[in-house]
Amino acid sequence: MSKTVGLNHLGLAVADLDQTTLFFEKVLGWTETARDDAYPRNSITDGTLRLTLWQVDKSVSPRRFDRRLNIGLHHLALEVESEEELLRLADVVAAWPGVKVEFMPEFMGTGPRKHMMFAEPGGIRLELVWMGA
Repeated sequence: MSKTVGLNHLGLAVADLDQTTLFFEKVLGWTETARDDAYPRNSITDGTLRLTLWQVDKSVSPRRFDRRLNIGLHHLALEVESEEELLRLADVVAAWPGVKVEFMPEFMGTGPRKHMMFAEPGGIRLELVWMGA
């Protein structure tokens, strides 16, 4: 039997705290709930999931995560309510400055589930998933 009851939050180190926060707020509709500019870090939420975003030290030329070479977060998958929302968000995401789209919405396996993969401007690899009808 599990000794834990769920995810409290997920902490992510990002290349640019403000840029990543803006992406989550403006593109995905998330809300910033706390900020500590002394650290610097903040917390953002979609109302269910909470992320803490931590600014990396820009003075040491941080390296981006490589999913094939590093141990750690491979990607963060976020579910959307409908295929229409996935397609709408895909267009907004693809047009956002600094986003690197890996692939636009496509079937997962034989479908009907669909997903897309991209890196937000701060470098975090994200997946948007619609679970199908």
